[in-house]
Amino acid sequence: MPRLAVLSAPVLCVAALCVAAAPAMAQRGGPESFSELAKQLAPAVVNISTQQTVTYSNGLPEFPPDSPLERFNDFFGGPGGDRVANSLGSGFVIDAEGVVVTNNHVIEGADEVVVNFVDGSSLEAEIVGTDPATDLAVLRVVSDDPLPAVEFGDSDAAEVGDWVVAIGNPFGLGGTLTAGIISARNRDIQAGLYDDFIQTDAAINRGNSGGPLFDMDGRVIGVNTAILSPTGANVGISFSVPSNIAAPVVAQLLEYGVTRRGWLGVATLDVTRAVAEEFDLDEAAGAIVTTVTEDGPADEAGLQEDDVILSFNGVEIADSRELSRVVAQTTVGETVQVEYLRDGDRERTRVTVQELESDTPAPAPRQRDRDSGPQTAELLGMTLAPLTNADRGRLRLAPDVRGVVVVAVDENSDAAGKVREGDVIEEIAWEPISNLAEAERRVEAAQAESAAQIQIVINRRGSLLVRSLAQN
Repeated sequence: MPRLAVLSAPVLCVAALCVAAAPAMAQRGGPESFSELAKQLAPAVVNISTQQTVTYSNGLPEFPPDSPLERFNDFFGGPGGDRVANSLGSGFVIDAEGVVVTNNHVIEGADEVVVNFVDGSSLEAEIVGTDPATDLAVLRVVSDDPLPAVEFGDSDAAEVGDWVVAIGNPFGLGGTLTAGIISARNRDIQAGLYDDFIQTDAAINRGNSGGPLFDMDGRVIGVNTAILSPTGANVGISFSVPSNIAAPVVAQLLEYGVTRRGWLGVATLDVTRAVAEEFDLDEAAGAIVTTVTEDGPADEAGLQEDDVILSFNGVEIADSRELSRVVAQTTVGETVQVEYLRDGDRERTRVTVQELESDTPAPAPRQRDRDSGPQTAELLGMTLAPLTNADRGRLRLAPDVRGVVVVAVDENSDAAGKVREGDVIEEIAWEPISNLAEAERRVEAAQAESAAQIQIVINRRGSLLVRSLAQN
């Protein structure tokens, strides 16, 4: 456990005069050892191995008979054949009856999932439910004896600078413990609508996915999910799903097998400084309503376009991402208070939250009719294409959404990391666009004005985001 190290007050002496300096602030020292935590927690952390049969529709080249490499034909499956792919990850037991939490991407598409314990035993797992939106999955194993388990803690109580410990299966090296501190909170790494990651410098590598991030009380405050690395190995920047997001998702998966998220029925825009100036707002906070779904919860509560949502169910709203997260975590059917600005006046209304029917799947590869006119345009490091009705259905967009869709992003451009394939650009330089020609004209006009940055408004799975892109 951490110990308090109190520094004694030094005494300064000049000639015969001695003056006691002000006492130094007491500092929390680092733990002398993590060994007790390791003994307590390691038995509840598991390695997860999966097998998946991969089918190659076009097949791989088959080595000729009597070739020294002929024996590899069975391994690769030959033309049109199958082969077995294996993967490794981490997880942790949260219930002695056999409930295991991990990442969705660890077990996604698996034909067989096996949970391996630190004592060398293994149990085949059943997938209870998955939530791709937060990259979480819940498994269940059946054991003759109660299993060692850990508990979720309060991630909101964790602060930047706090010590944390990660235990997992990096590179297949099971039972590995690493330690570090919380480097940052509330990170948005553009992984999904509900991004709110804990960033840590504790060493997390491939194979740690799905493993727990512990506080010094031995409670799980995060599920290790992603790393930022140019090499694929740890460089001190890793991300965990906070327990206060993970725990409700796990509870819903256990109860329903799926998640039941709240739905407000609006599309919103972040209030950046540029947007605040555009709307004559005093500060860059809140979420501007840009679209209200007819007969949805917001519509029935009287919310309108250009309203600025300031708080939802008592939670101050900083941006659209926070609004999406808070609404999603609200109990379906609950009636809550919403505070908003309309024409400069603060207003209040009550909204009954409905259930979000489903989350938008990842964009599928795009195919187009060659005779449908101009196919693509290269602008600001993006490859853009016309938005079709098929796209609106695939991306779960409202029928009246207008714009152009991003089909590729140049990894060497300023758009990389800001814009994704499947994003729909609705505005360029604060002007609406509906086709490629309009997009090209708006970029040309902005370039003619020698604008260093060009603002675009993108629709990502129903949420509007503002991005500033440098001219190429």
